[in-house]
Amino acid sequence: MLCTSQDEIKRVVTLQSSGTTGQPKRIYFTAEDLEATVDFFAHGMATLVAPGATVLIFLPGELRDSVGDLLARALVRTKVNPVVWGPVRDPAAARAEIMKHPRPCLVGIPTQMLALARGDLAGAIPRGWVESVLLSTDYVPEAIERELEQLWGCRVLTHYGMTETGLGGGVECQAGEGYHLREADLYTEIIDPGTGLTVADGEEGEVVFTTISRRGMPLVRYRTGDLARLIKEPCPCGTVLKRLGRVQGRIAAEVALKDGRRLRMNELDEALFAIPGVLDYRAEIEVRVGRDQLRLCFQTVKGEEEQVARKARSALLSQDATRVLWRDKVLALGSITFCPTGWPGTGVAKRQILDRRGIDLSQRASSCSAVITALRI
Repeated sequence: MLCTSQDEIKRVVTLQSSGTTGQPKRIYFTAEDLEATVDFFAHGMATLVAPGATVLIFLPGELRDSVGDLLARALVRTKVNPVVWGPVRDPAAARAEIMKHPRPCLVGIPTQMLALARGDLAGAIPRGWVESVLLSTDYVPEAIERELEQLWGCRVLTHYGMTETGLGGGVECQAGEGYHLREADLYTEIIDPGTGLTVADGEEGEVVFTTISRRGMPLVRYRTGDLARLIKEPCPCGTVLKRLGRVQGRIAAEVALKDGRRLRMNELDEALFAIPGVLDYRAEIEVRVGRDQLRLCFQTVKGEEEQVARKARSALLSQDATRVLWRDKVLALGSITFCPTGWPGTGVAKRQILDRRGIDLSQRASSCSAVITALRI
């Protein structure tokens, strides 16, 4: 797939498919490909921040041509001050950095921004201090958007993109009604995941794109694994750009249950991230006594474990998509555990439901290695 001399390649990214379970692949970029991404970032951020503002970038940026570095270079062009912090590993230090910059824009990973806001027990970041937040790198639950808007009193917008799109793909405008797509560089379609055929505009399906201007490694009808729809109606902002509706999660983040039923990660997200005190969670499906069970492991605000355990059951039983699974005995709710320190990694990997069915439970360790309590409800 490499379409130029290797001498022209300036950046090579090795990544996993479908979150963390697929075969690794490499994506190649020329200097021209990277410049197109910088240009897209510059135009997209200009709708969110004005010259003279400060943007704190809580994304990987230590390497040349990484997403944080490309974004920083784009912001400099628009006379905006970028501060590349990287993924949040020390929340207290990150909050201290935020407080150095009045009315900043924060760009970060959804669960990490939520943890910064909800875990701020001392109120280091007062409501109104943050001007705006741009969430990226993963599916963004509406529950997280609402919580950030409530706690920080700021605008929250989202960006859609992946390494294969050249990092930039589409960004919300102030109307917040869909991603304005990078049409100069990407041709986007929605297909039926089963047949591969294009669906009508407005119908949900798998997002597929073709790179129009990519030189180093063009991609033709690349299947993203993301579920969304193209919006037919014009945006209130007046743009003529095609819009992609809110991504409804990843196909790989669905788990097939009996009777043709499916459990989606986004359904769990909307129910569980709405619970006060939840910072992040992991979900697993396993088989016990011949029945599929959902196991949950939470990272929470300190001292909120018991309350989160009680509210998790209630939240899942009150959410339409999950309530019917319990009612029809398609799925049972198993143990709820807690991991006080979170999980290793940068937080960039796509979140998904781990399917542990078919694995000998006596031979595997729990994904929550630092469990402090376990409740069976």
